[in-house]
Amino acid sequence: MARSRFIYTLKEVAGMIGENLELIEEVTANSDNIAEGELVYVRDGSEDGTKGLTDNGVDDLRDLLADIRTWDGGIRQFLLDERCDPDMIERVMADEAKRGL
Repeated sequence: MARSRFIYTLKEVAGMIGENLELIEEVTANSDNIAEGELVYVRDGSEDGTKGLTDNGVDDLRDLLADIRTWDGGIRQFLLDERCDPDMIERVMADEAKRGL
């Protein structure tokens, strides 16, 4: 398969697929969640740089989020298992409610 020529920042991905940015950041915090080579780190002049996804990485993320939503407890349980900040969980879940999920 041909390599993607485009890298999308996580912020751009959130807008593209209509997902909460904090949720995307949490999912991509574990690089095992996205196929090798599809999650990249981009130097942007800041100390940590920023993460980006290839086209295939965006597809992987979309598929993973759909899968997580089928798990017992769904997104909330995923975030609890990841020991996320309770306030962040509530923000993400408020967005989930807006999505009608």
